[in-house]
Amino acid sequence: MKIGVIADDLTGANATGVCLTKNAFRSATVVFGGDIPKNSSINALCVDTDSRYVQPQMAMQRVLHVQKQLDMWGADVIAKRIDSTVRGNLGSEIDALLDSKANRIAIVVVTYPDSGRVVTGGYLLVDGIPVEKTDVAKDPMNPITESHVPSILQKQSHHTVTHITLSCVLQGQLTIREQLMQHIEEGSRIIVVDAISNEDIDVIAKAMDTIQQFDLMPVDPGPLTAAYGFVKSAQSVKNDKIIVTVGSITSLTDRQLQYVIEKRNVTPVYVNPRQLASVSSSWDEEIARATAEALKKLQSEDVLMITTYSPGTEKLDLYTLAKEQHVQEEILAKRITEGLASVTNQVVQLANYCISGSFSSGGDVTAALCAISGAEAIQLYDEVLPRAAFGRFIGGTFDGIPVVTKGGTVGDKHSIDECIKYLMNNKEEGRVAI
Repeated sequence: MKIGVIADDLTGANATGVCLTKNAFRSATVVFGGDIPKNSSINALCVDTDSRYVQPQMAMQRVLHVQKQLDMWGADVIAKRIDSTVRGNLGSEIDALLDSKANRIAIVVVTYPDSGRVVTGGYLLVDGIPVEKTDVAKDPMNPITESHVPSILQKQSHHTVTHITLSCVLQGQLTIREQLMQHIEEGSRIIVVDAISNEDIDVIAKAMDTIQQFDLMPVDPGPLTAAYGFVKSAQSVKNDKIIVTVGSITSLTDRQLQYVIEKRNVTPVYVNPRQLASVSSSWDEEIARATAEALKKLQSEDVLMITTYSPGTEKLDLYTLAKEQHVQEEILAKRITEGLASVTNQVVQLANYCISGSFSSGGDVTAALCAISGAEAIQLYDEVLPRAAFGRFIGGTFDGIPVVTKGGTVGDKHSIDECIKYLMNNKEEGRVAI
């Protein structure tokens, strides 16, 4: 899946490219006047039109020229990058793109939470201050005299501009979709949507993806484009499966898993660690049970989570269990990680789906996965997050499958989800099909 971004200046093009890279796209920026690169590994191109301060007619011509280039490149999604303080030829550039395609609708989300820009009631606030009251208002080339985004756009565009309020956004994806469709059916071609957080932007992107009969074009400083691109990319590879294997028992792990469960509507396969902390037949029985459950869930889950950590899990008293079974504690600890790895290995062996990615948390879990699967090594390519590495398995059951490995005590609540997103956008043709 390819996404093409038309930006009115170079800094903005780079900023959106970084947003896309954070969502695991392979991004590049084309400086004004440059040619589209031939590198086939790039799937996100941000092209600078250097049009923020030119005459509106010239801006329209440059935008349409870049759109033709991106169409020839094969862009599946066209996005319009605008300034986060609404400077420039917003109306004329959006109009040019709308007029070139009858069913295209501009979805405008100026919010950029990480840079202190939010929109509520249609008003753009920069660090809590209306944009017209900031230093940006004094821009000698393009002074800003008001903060109400729908009004700014309506003065610059010949299309009808409408607005979806924050109260609607906070009601969730279904309400946003209903509002979008209502505005479109009433003839609006430019719809401004309030948002105050990255979570709001993610929900807006998901709502946009449910509308297939129109070409919805993100118009924003970067976050909406990245979120929408990610959703569309994930949709294009929805038959591929990613397996998440987690054995760490920490409060951080709990927060990371709960974030993924809630955001992606994942139903984990909980493997009972007490059954695995055994040298008896309960070990084999629990692996068989969990494997059967996992294969069943794989039919409906694009992200299959296999974990020994469930809400309320208490750390096992391995000393007592080992004493009862007349073995060393280390043996039981290893039995748990090997059992978890065995479930994952059997799922990969028996699945009727393409396993296009694997995530593991904790060095002991990753080592067990390599040992059980027969992997000879992991070829490393990139760092997703600090202490979270991206690579591919070499040899064994998982041969050629992309993998992200992360330390169990690393990151914040978003970290596992960030790793999953990275895997989703680093799937290549010719993967090993199981």
